[in-house]
Parts: sequence; structure tokens; C-alpha cells
Amino acid sequence: MSNPPNRCQWAEAPIHHDYHDSEWGVPLRDDQKLFEFLILEGAQAGLSWTTILKKRDSYRIAYDNFDPKIVATYDEKKKTELLNNPGIVRNRLKVDASVQNARSFLKVAEEYDTFAEYIWSFVVDTPIQNNFQTLADLPAETEISKRMSKDLKKRGFKFVGPTICYAFMQATGMVNDHTVDCFRHSKIMEL
Repeated sequence: MSNPPNRCQWAEAPIHHDYHDSEWGVPLRDDQKLFEFLILEGAQAGLSWTTILKKRDSYRIAYDNFDPKIVATYDEKKKTELLNNPGIVRNRLKVDASVQNARSFLKVAEEYDTFAEYIWSFVVDTPIQNNFQTLADLPAETEISKRMSKDLKKRGFKFVGPTICYAFMQATGMVNDHTVDCFRHSKIMEL
């Protein structure tokens, strides 16, 4: 029997394995997936990522597979339906923000041809390759995430503080924050 691969310390629980091993840190340029992470990272505020991972499938159903064109049309009736859905985080501010963010997302995508073009401009279209030794070395925010947060807020986005923006950058591969002892660190660098 072979030993399990060495993962980032935060991903040692089995529920995190698939997400860590196949998604986290992989450069992502698909607008619909970027919108999904924008909503999920905002939903995570004040909660654990484990909570969001457990609810992710329910989110996909409740939010029409994170199609921003559909989410942007949500009215009060749909928001009430979401607030009554035990499969997602039932927080009015977060639900309202998800609809507002869909509308802002579409405006940005129209202005830049895609949301990916806009968001990746913060790292000049190239993932930042970090070489952190331990989980404790990872920052909660950076100058780039602060700039991103400020610009997103200016464009009408909600729940996009610098820490949420940095988590978004990590999840979508704008930065490679797998620790150097993690088996994914070098694999992400090759992408």
C-alpha cells in the first residue's frame, strides 16, 4: 500500500482532497467558473471552507449552475427562495450580494470581453508562483488583493474585501500557494 501524497496542511481532511488535488490553484479562465468562485468565496466570509464545500452542490442547483446571466435576473421572490434553502448559507446580505455581483460581473465582462480578461490583469495574465514553506507563511491578503478589492467595490461588487479576494486568487490559480512540500506545488508550476 502506497503512502498518501503530501498535501497542504489545510487539506489533510478527506473532504478537502478532491478539491485540493484537482482544483485549488489551477489557473482558471472560464467566466462561469470564476463567477462560481466569486460567489462561494463571498459566502465563506466568517465561515470555514469545509462548510462551503459541503454545500457546493446545493449552491450549484440553487444558483442555476452559477450562470451570471440568470443570477442577475433574480428578483425578491427568488431571493426569498434562496433564504429558505437549507442547502446554502442563508444570509440576506450574502444573497443580495450574489445578485448584485452577477450584475456587476456582466458589466465587467462586457467592458473587457470576458471577466477573465479583467481579473487576470491584476497579475498581468501570469500566475504568481509562491514558495511558502508552511501554512503559517501564507498571507491573508496582499497588495494585489487590496487593489483588486478596491476596484471590484468601485464597480459595485459586494463581499470582496482583500482577504476574500486573496482566497479567490488562490482558488483560481492566480497565485500558487501550495506549500513547497505539497505534491501539487510543482505540478501547478508546470501548468
